[in-house]
Amino acid sequence: MGRTCIVNLDRRGFNVCDWNWGHARGFSSNFHVDKGSNSRGVLVIPQVASDIRNHSTSVEGHVNEKGFESIYIQGGLNVKPLVIEKIETESNVAKEGKEEKSYNRVEVNGSTVNTNFFKDLNESTTPKIVEREVSEVEKEAWQLLRGTIVNYCGNPVGTVAANDPADRQPLNYDQVFIRDFVPSALAFLLNGETEIVKNFLLHTLQLQSWEKTVDCYSPGQGLMPASFKVKTVPLDGSDGGFEEVLDPDFGESAIGRVAPVDSGLWWIILLRAYGKITGDHALQERVDVQTGIRLGLNLCLSDGFDMFPTLLVTDGSCMIDRRMGIHGHPLEIQVDTYHTDQGPDMFCHHTSEKFSRAFKLLEKKECSDSEASAYSFCALFYSALRCAREMLIVNDETKNLVATINNRLSALSFHIREYYWVDMKKINEIYRYNTEEYSTNAVNKFNIYPDQIPSWLVDWIPEEGGYLIGNLQPAHMDFRFFTLGNLWAVISSLGTSKQNKGILNLIEAKWDDLIGHMPLKICYPALEYEEWRIITGSDPKNTPWSYHNGGSWPTLLWQFTLACIKMGKPELAQKAVALAEKRLSMDQWPEYYDTRSGRFVGKQSRLFQTWTISGFLASKMLLENPDKASLLFLEEDYELLEICVCALSKTGRKKCSRFAS
Repeated sequence: MGRTCIVNLDRRGFNVCDWNWGHARGFSSNFHVDKGSNSRGVLVIPQVASDIRNHSTSVEGHVNEKGFESIYIQGGLNVKPLVIEKIETESNVAKEGKEEKSYNRVEVNGSTVNTNFFKDLNESTTPKIVEREVSEVEKEAWQLLRGTIVNYCGNPVGTVAANDPADRQPLNYDQVFIRDFVPSALAFLLNGETEIVKNFLLHTLQLQSWEKTVDCYSPGQGLMPASFKVKTVPLDGSDGGFEEVLDPDFGESAIGRVAPVDSGLWWIILLRAYGKITGDHALQERVDVQTGIRLGLNLCLSDGFDMFPTLLVTDGSCMIDRRMGIHGHPLEIQVDTYHTDQGPDMFCHHTSEKFSRAFKLLEKKECSDSEASAYSFCALFYSALRCAREMLIVNDETKNLVATINNRLSALSFHIREYYWVDMKKINEIYRYNTEEYSTNAVNKFNIYPDQIPSWLVDWIPEEGGYLIGNLQPAHMDFRFFTLGNLWAVISSLGTSKQNKGILNLIEAKWDDLIGHMPLKICYPALEYEEWRIITGSDPKNTPWSYHNGGSWPTLLWQFTLACIKMGKPELAQKAVALAEKRLSMDQWPEYYDTRSGRFVGKQSRLFQTWTISGFLASKMLLENPDKASLLFLEEDYELLEICVCALSKTGRKKCSRFAS
């Protein structure tokens, strides 16, 4: 059967003969089904490479040996899955299979759970059997997780965001989200199931940089979609034939129409995790994967007019995708595409020239703040940069990019450690700030007014411990505690060792506020009363202590577990996991919880939320195997601190985060 050029229902399809990188690239697989037959035909893999990827020199040995299509097929989706012999259920003794390696698995409601995932996957000998008691809640979780798997051309490629059979309006919860799939991927990887993760990484890579427009504006090269969906459409000119199409969403259908650049950062982090856990580093070295990493980084590292390593962004462009008063330079990732009223020609792609033109327009107020936003790179961005630097193959083509990464990492770590950290000592220092200071030697560099210190903070901050504030911009500090950003600061060593310990000390001291009956608060405290009305616009979904406004999100559990293991406090994670295990199954695995202590299931919470299920499973497995957890977090990079930008004498800086480390 020949290839076809597909025009999807609402987007320009990819023509397999069109090698223009900027054009949309829809992937389809052609099947033919005879009438009366339920079987699908043979998968046809089209040529899906861009000209850029075909000419990439990142992997020298592959360039002249193989085209992208052969690499894609041989190293990618058509790999025969591992054959594993069934376990004897009574004795729990693994039979030796045809492969070099077998896994100890137990039946879980028709599915298998690998109970020997703790062993090194690269061992040549058959690992010893480690018996592990699997609770009924875990068995249910595995069954539900497997029920969310999405197949494309007969291969698993991800999990839907939620799978509630009673939900009559799934909206986009029936799609595969890159951000949401990360805990699912970790659960599968830790369980010895690698195929679905590899397929996901490769297919989402091929969805990178479509030319889907929102009112004539296009995403830049390297942008990853927020989510995708497998659609079945009739095959033109065929009686009974059909084809499966991956249909991505770059934000053109999202609430607020925000573009999800954080998806690309999660993709990089997951790619490293895949290599660390499986030992399959060959995937990272492929031409197309190396090119995808570079394009994503180029999109994020372009120069702008702002001197900060964190740049100005708008509300609603991260996990908190609604108005929550985080416009500015937030700790958690805030990324948005931006455009101007000069037309699609002015859209900011990955080239510095186009970025600079748009920034100049913004400076001159030729486009409004609501029409233009840049990038804020803090905790998640720092993590992705470190992961990418570890995986990039250094050659003539990438050496400048690696140097740029090092410079940004150095500047970013200094900036966050110096200006975002608050503890009792720092708050007292702010309380005594002088204002309207000028010169490079100013103490109050951002002209923060001491009266901004909220009354709740004075009595809330413990004597021992502290945290990284949620936002910093001229004359304003957002003192709210944002959990995701602080946890990733610990996991990635964005904070100093002392600061990382302080963050966990604060969580332990304020357990009732941040953990309560269900871990973990997405932010603390909630916006209430007039503040809620003005900042959120009276958002009925973000009422106080609900959803993004102080709601409790069980999916943060796996990240909390990683942070606790890294800092030598696994007992905190075990305590939190035990709390979740008591309620999640009974409450039907909700997306989030409401009220100050997390006692109620969220009023608009989706049930059977996949990242709630997988986050719980990943947490359990990480706690039982801290050695695997150690592969996922990042230790302090002392070589990076040696090139710290604050070592330059002309800057007038008196303090340096490298000395604290």
